[in-house]
Amino acid sequence: MIRYSINDLEKITGIKAHTIRIWEKRYNVVNPERTKTNIRYYNDRDLKKLLNISTLNKHGFKISDIVKMGEEQLCEKIVEISNTSNDHESSINNLIVSMIEMDEDKFEKVLASAIIKLGFEKTVTHIIYTFLEKVGILWQVGTINPAQEHFITNLIRQKLIIAIDGQQSKPKPDAKSFLLFLPENELHEMGLLFYSYIIKKAGHKVIYLGQSVPLDDVLEVLKVLKADYIITYFVAAFEPRQIPPYLKLLSKAADVKDIFIAGYQVDQIGEDLPKNIKALSDAEEFKSYLNRM
Repeated sequence: MIRYSINDLEKITGIKAHTIRIWEKRYNVVNPERTKTNIRYYNDRDLKKLLNISTLNKHGFKISDIVKMGEEQLCEKIVEISNTSNDHESSINNLIVSMIEMDEDKFEKVLASAIIKLGFEKTVTHIIYTFLEKVGILWQVGTINPAQEHFITNLIRQKLIIAIDGQQSKPKPDAKSFLLFLPENELHEMGLLFYSYIIKKAGHKVIYLGQSVPLDDVLEVLKVLKADYIITYFVAAFEPRQIPPYLKLLSKAADVKDIFIAGYQVDQIGEDLPKNIKALSDAEEFKSYLNRM
């Protein structure tokens, strides 16, 4: 059985631990169990309830009114908010619930509603990215299993691939060529797929190698297929100290104009890199580069 500490609940729901304790005592919102050493812990049911309460509370519902709602009424209010509100957090909370429950229908409804209101790109940058960060927190506290993570990321991956396939197949006359890959043992593909979408939408060419590609193989591909630029991602495959030597080797061996790097670990690089290495803070920064090409 999955167990959450009160600090885990605070990180995931955004509700302060102090507030959870008050609601617990005053309104019996959740009923924690205790370990043999008398440490309190919570379960998936408690997390889902607090996510729903957090959504309603941030949309003006008083906690004293929320606790009077039955489960069916609570769900109806959540659906109503999801359909009418532009609040990103409610969508993110609902995606977390759909992951925990492994409910594909709920995932589809939440994502479709967000895309209608925001468009595909803003849904990815404002909702999916933040949702995946929270999935990372759930991984850190050990409260989701690989099946749940694979379930939700594969659904998102399908959406990204469909969006990529929907872009123009014929590049524009002055198109640049981009080689996209993840370093060996790097498997977190969502960000790289989104950059592929942005590039194709802008009318440029994409050479997509995908996950866990050895550096020697990347260099072999470049001998056959000429690329103007490289994009790669660093999330978890390397120790931060290992990234600069890897990038220096790539910069020296790859005959390209610039190498764009992105991902969680980019901010942890603590030394100067070759001039043709461009660290990206987000997709908007990359789009500004594209506009100047």
